[in-house]
Amino acid sequence: MFARRTLLGGLILALAACKGSQATEAPGASAAAAPAMPKKDETVSLNGAGATFPFPLYSKWIAEYNKLNPSVKINYQSIGSGGGIRQILANTVDFGATDAPMKEDESKQATSKIFHIPATIGAVVVAYNVPEVSGTLRLTSEVLVDIYAGKIKKWNDAKIKAENADAKLPAKDISVVYRTDGSGTTAVFTDYLAKVSPEWKEQVGAGKSVKWPVGLGAKGNEGVTGQVKTTPYTIGYIERAYASQNKLPMAELKNKAGKFTAPSIEAMSAAAASVEMPDELVVSLSNADGDAAYPITGYSYLLVYEDAKDPVKGEALAKYVWWGLHDGQKFSQGLDYAPLPEKVLAKVEARLKELRSGDKKLLSGA
Repeated sequence: MFARRTLLGGLILALAACKGSQATEAPGASAAAAPAMPKKDETVSLNGAGATFPFPLYSKWIAEYNKLNPSVKINYQSIGSGGGIRQILANTVDFGATDAPMKEDESKQATSKIFHIPATIGAVVVAYNVPEVSGTLRLTSEVLVDIYAGKIKKWNDAKIKAENADAKLPAKDISVVYRTDGSGTTAVFTDYLAKVSPEWKEQVGAGKSVKWPVGLGAKGNEGVTGQVKTTPYTIGYIERAYASQNKLPMAELKNKAGKFTAPSIEAMSAAAASVEMPDELVVSLSNADGDAAYPITGYSYLLVYEDAKDPVKGEALAKYVWWGLHDGQKFSQGLDYAPLPEKVLAKVEARLKELRSGDKKLLSGA
């Protein structure tokens, strides 16, 4: 619990250090065409829950948006993608968040149609704690799979040494850390492992939760980060923002083109640029083509009902999401995320304009 509080405290300090921004107004509408936003003396409360992957960015968005719109109070609980999906399906929140698109059987449980709204791009990094190693480790996909499969057990294994000849690799056991909760970060990570290893795909598979062959479990990106940060000789997969803000070393991974790449903003953007976004607005970016692409990159999505039951809440949410996908994107790089590509943003804008409450568009006049 102490480690979790410390990590969250670090995130809050990092978020508070970022500068504010002027807002881009959402498409307007006449009073006759769309429900009205709350008056100055009225407050609208919006509740969301889900992915820990984008939590640092969403926290910043909420803080900045509240400065511009004090009457809109937004609360977001970082409980994991699986929890976000469950809560939006149960209608206990106004919006959900996930890094793993909803499966067909999950979508069928919804009371009405749910839109996936790509909100940001992040990298799942391989962080490690090996005191003897001062430089950056390089890992191939084969080595990464074998570590998580329990086949490579020591840090000085010949397969690790092959790409890290100058590193002082100790004869210490590798302690693997994984997520215990239903996790979009796990879905992105295992999607990659399944793409590069037929054996992993068959024996372990991919998804928000899998049966890990070896290792120690922790809850949330915060929990895995805490385990790696405090326990020597550990390795874990976490979102880049958590590794960066906690000063954890991140491995360079060999991508599909055979190039070792660091999880930089440019490498995330390169992965996104190489994959066409389909009309349903969900797509995998793992193991993407291109010399510059980081291989474990992924979109993170907001989950929003197409037809809002409460017109005032619906409009407030639509305008908040519109702001996040425009003015909010400028906070991405400072918090270790990549902004949405322009061609993707155009498709997302069109989808947001479909949001409604009954027969009234929430962003009418766009």
